[in-house]
Amino acid sequence: QVQLVESGGGLVQAGGSLRLSCAASGRTFVNSAMGWFRQAPGKEREFVAAITWSGLSTNYADSVKGRFTISRDNVKNMVYLQMNNLKPEDTAVYYCAARSSRWPHLSSNEYEYWGLGTQVTVSS
Repeated sequence: QVQLVESGGGLVQAGGSLRLSCAASGRTFVNSAMGWFRQAPGKEREFVAAITWSGLSTNYADSVKGRFTISRDNVKNMVYLQMNNLKPEDTAVYYCAARSSRWPHLSSNEYEYWGLGTQVTVSS
């Protein structure tokens, strides 16, 4: 099993940056693909970014491509989401997720483990 705890959310002005962190515990972390998802009020949870177990391959939603960067540190059991040039439409609760596979997936249904989320609010 994998336990996940997100941190780093907050309130930021449009154009600003935030770095989200996800601390993972559990012996299977190194073999798990990781993803970030977000959910805005009244909307469904959506894919943001994902990374393979090795960190060598990443995927991004079109809406964040070029602005967000996902990375991981398998020694520290951490996953990060660097978010630059934030926009008001990025406002949401951001969730870290782990998959019992080395390879990521774009669907939230394919991830077995979830954190409780961290709020990101971008003001205009």
